[in-house]
Amino acid sequence: MSKRDYYEVLGIEKGADEKEIRRAYRRMAMRYHPDRNPGDEEAEEKFKEAKEAYEVLSDAQKRAAYDQFGHAGVGGGQGGFGGAGAGGAGFSDIFGDMFGDIFGGARRGGPSRGADLRYAMEITLEQAVRGTTETIRVPSWDDCDACQGSGSKDGSQPVTCSTCGGMGQVRMQQGFFSVQQTCPTCHGSGQEIKSPCNNCHGEGRTQTTREENIRIPAGVDDGDRVRVTGRGEPGAKGGPPGDLYIEIRVKKHPIFERDGNDLYCEVPLDFVDAALGGEVEVPTLDGRVNLKIPAETQTGRLFRLRGKGVKGVRGGGVGDLLCRVTLETPVSLTKEQKELLRQFQASVQKGGKRHNPKKSGFFDAVKRFFETD
Repeated sequence: MSKRDYYEVLGIEKGADEKEIRRAYRRMAMRYHPDRNPGDEEAEEKFKEAKEAYEVLSDAQKRAAYDQFGHAGVGGGQGGFGGAGAGGAGFSDIFGDMFGDIFGGARRGGPSRGADLRYAMEITLEQAVRGTTETIRVPSWDDCDACQGSGSKDGSQPVTCSTCGGMGQVRMQQGFFSVQQTCPTCHGSGQEIKSPCNNCHGEGRTQTTREENIRIPAGVDDGDRVRVTGRGEPGAKGGPPGDLYIEIRVKKHPIFERDGNDLYCEVPLDFVDAALGGEVEVPTLDGRVNLKIPAETQTGRLFRLRGKGVKGVRGGGVGDLLCRVTLETPVSLTKEQKELLRQFQASVQKGGKRHNPKKSGFFDAVKRFFETD
C-alpha cells in the first residue's frame, strides 16, 4: 500500500472539514472504482488508496492520530482494504450511499435517532448571572391509545412493503447511473400497514407534551446554548433520543448592560456634586454601595468597581461594574433659583478660562479656524 499523504491522495487541504473529505472520496470512488475500470490494476490501486485515506480521515480519532504521528499513528497504513471481488463495496453501493444521502435514504426498518429540539428561553439578567431552574413544556410522543401502538386500526401487523419488497429503498436506472432513494410507500421502513389507524395515521404514536426542569448554569449570556443530552424527540424503533438545546435570551435590564463579564450602568449626577465632590449611592447585583465622586468630575467619566460584575459560565475571574456619570441639568427652576444661577455664572466668568478650560479651549480653536480662512 502506498505511503502517500492521505490528504494528498484525496486532493484536499489538511484543514478540510468532514463534508469536503466525503466529497473528495466520492469523486475518487466514481473515477477509479474497479466496477467501472475492470482489469485496470492502476485504477484499482488508486481506489484502494482513496478508500484507506477516507476511512482514516473520516474518523475523528484516527485522523487526530494520523495528524500527530503520520502513518505510524494508524497502523502504518496497512488497512487491508479489499477491492472488487475481495469484500469491497460494489460500484452500485457507492452510488446508493451517495444518492441515499441526497434523497433522504434510510436504513430499512432499523432504529433511527430522534430529532434535536430547540427551545428559546427568556430569562432576566439576574437569573443569567446567578443561574436558575425553569420548567418548560416540550413536545414528546406516546403510544397511540386507539391502536395501542400497532399503527393499524384493526390490530393487524405490518406486512412487507409491496413497492420496495421490504428493502426500504427503490432504485431507478438511467443509463449508466443508478439512483437509490427512500421508498415513497413505506418511507424506508420496509413495511406497510394496509389499514392505518385513523388517530395516528399508521405512526403508532401521537404527539403530546412533557414538562422538563431545566437548570441554567450561572454566568450564561445572551445567545448561549445549553445542551440537555437525550431530552429531545424520542427515537423511532428503539433508536436513541435526540438532544434538547436551550437558546438563552436575556431580557433588557432597566439599569445594567452586560459586555462579557463586565456590567455598565449610568449614574446621573447634579452639577454641584460634580463640582464639589461627594458620595452617591449606586446599585450592584449584590446590593447598594457608595461611590466616591472627586471634585471637578466631568460628565462621561467612568468609575470602576472591581469584582462587581459577572463570573462567566466558561470560567475566569469575576468582571467589574463600570459606572458612567452623566451630569443632569436642573429643570423646573423657580425665579429665585434662576437668579442665583445667573449670579453664579457671572462669578465664574470673572474667573476667566481657569473655571471652564474645555469651553475656552474649544472657542479658541474655533476662532483660529476661521482666522486661517
